[in-house]
Amino acid sequence: MSLVIKLDEIMSKREINCAELAKLVGIPAPDLSLLKSGKARAIKFTTLDKLCKALECTPADILEYKSED
Repeated sequence: MSLVIKLDEIMSKREINCAELAKLVGIPAPDLSLLKSGKARAIKFTTLDKLCKALECTPADILEYKSED
């Protein structure tokens, strides 16, 4: 199982940088950077909800499942 984080893509489409988004969501910029790079090991549903609201998107816009076959 492999989850792909597409946060960079959606942030680029919305023309928002990491510092601005971190402030809107209420999380530290380094934590958002870890998530954006795919190095985060987990994400809280509340954080995902805040990201979706701030970026006006759905979880499917941020997370994608890719089979390792």
